[in-house]
Amino acid sequence: MNWTLEVVIVPVSDLDRAKKFYAEQLGFVVDHDTVIGDEARIIQLTPPGSGCSIVIGRGAVPDMPPGSLKGLQLVVPDIERAHAELVQRGVEVSDVQVLGANPRPTPHPLDNVGFVFFTDPDGNAWAVQQISSRA
Repeated sequence: MNWTLEVVIVPVSDLDRAKKFYAEQLGFVVDHDTVIGDEARIIQLTPPGSGCSIVIGRGAVPDMPPGSLKGLQLVVPDIERAHAELVQRGVEVSDVQVLGANPRPTPHPLDNVGFVFFTDPDGNAWAVQQISSRA
């Protein structure tokens, strides 16, 4: 049986600001923005090419302090290109960093060990890792 992770809830304080950041600055696709009565709103966004989405919302999602989610990670085939795209989109992102030694020989020296880091407007922390091919 396959077990797939398909949704991660990201706690934010301002839904419209967060939607704009994830959709316009990160380029996530807005799957839906649903209002459920007067007290609930759910926005689901998916990174391009991902099988897992994030949900931001109020009323129908677990109550977590905005900015309390740390360690979210995206994977890209080219970290330098991803860094350039984030900078071009106005995201405050770290320089490319090499973390550790590559666990196996790869065609590109940044595979597995190349990372950049950023936070959303509430302080939820994201990492982006380069993996251009899997073993």
